[in-house]
Amino acid sequence: MTATTRNCALFVLLCLPVIWVATTVQGQKFEEGTDGLVSHETETLNSAVLDNARSMIERGRTIFRYDPFGSNLFFNDALRLNETLEQLPPRVALGLGLKIDFNALRPSVRSALRSGAVDLEDPVVTQELLRSFAVLGVVANVDSDGNIDDVGITCALCHSTVDDSIAPGVGNRLDGWANRDLNVGGIVAAAPTVQPFADLLGVDQETVRAVLNGWGPGRFDAHLNLDGKAFRPDGETASVLIPPAFGLAGVNLSTYVGWGSVSYWNAFVGNLEMNGSGHFFDPRLDDAERFPVAAANGFARREPVGTDLTTSKLGDLHFYQLALAAPAAPEGSFDSEAASRGQDIFNTKARCASCHVPPLYTDPGWNLHAPEEIGIDAFQADRGPEGQYRTTPLRGLWTHTQGGFYHDGRFATLAAVIDHYDSFMELGLEPSEKVDLAEFLRSL
Repeated sequence: MTATTRNCALFVLLCLPVIWVATTVQGQKFEEGTDGLVSHETETLNSAVLDNARSMIERGRTIFRYDPFGSNLFFNDALRLNETLEQLPPRVALGLGLKIDFNALRPSVRSALRSGAVDLEDPVVTQELLRSFAVLGVVANVDSDGNIDDVGITCALCHSTVDDSIAPGVGNRLDGWANRDLNVGGIVAAAPTVQPFADLLGVDQETVRAVLNGWGPGRFDAHLNLDGKAFRPDGETASVLIPPAFGLAGVNLSTYVGWGSVSYWNAFVGNLEMNGSGHFFDPRLDDAERFPVAAANGFARREPVGTDLTTSKLGDLHFYQLALAAPAAPEGSFDSEAASRGQDIFNTKARCASCHVPPLYTDPGWNLHAPEEIGIDAFQADRGPEGQYRTTPLRGLWTHTQGGFYHDGRFATLAAVIDHYDSFMELGLEPSEKVDLAEFLRSL
């Protein structure tokens, strides 16, 4: 017996117990009513896994909707946003893109809303909405005299909306959807003071308010407090579109410039963007050339202010977000026959599937590409750590067409996106093929 033969024989002997266990467990799966130790343990294990999954989803949903991670220390105490909310009429709040969870309201308020008996000019109504935790993403204490304090924000502010089933901006909650009506900059700019941003960026408050008001609905700039770049080279706002938080299971990098996983981004936003209280570490932010504001303020390592209100929640929050499936396109919202033809074009002639690989519709694994690979400038890519752009997952695309396409909305329509790739990649698509491809994208 040669050495090679002996090694192969030894490998088989070592693998036999594993093969036997796998075969036994596999067999138990299909033999209903089988008694015995393996069957009992499998049933117990499955029950424990399912119980844990349910608990994590329930806790994660509560965190996503209602947990401010200690951001009230910033939004209430530093910006004094509570003073603005005390005087904010509901009509103005809705105009700023804030959404109302109809099911969170008291029955009497729901009845009044249905009948149109609510005075949308009365700030007392806003106070009642906040008291009921009905304003998506905003949590606050409201006393009996209408005084508001302890205002904080949650993930749901930007990444949830409603179905408008009662009125525009009022309806059933839709977790994970991008709120493209939300004017984040306008809301923050309305605070009595924005001095903390002025101090951070080294400018006056008037400049800060101008930048924030320049974002517009559905946009946010998560990099402003890292690099201080408020505008693109062409003079337009450096803010980008708010993305959805659904359909991320199996997706490697969660942001358009690939900072990290969903869990990383939760820690990043919770501690750096929401100014929550927790631990955060990313040595890349010590790069003073690329991230001068972050480096100067020690953002690479953040410690909690008192109690850590972030770290213990990251696991449950991550799990809930991964459970948020991309919603299916409504029946009748696209031409099904054209979409079927478009799917074939997507997978073949248009070469879309080479990066947007079905059924993830992004690159499995490292889902980043250099700007020159997709034919656009590098400005936003260079604001991230890798200098590249993420292959955006396309599931649920129909829910966030408002504001345009790509990270910055540079393409107003799907047709414009398709024209860009047709020209840049010399695809030679016929006009009818472009129409069919757009219908397929709407169907995802």
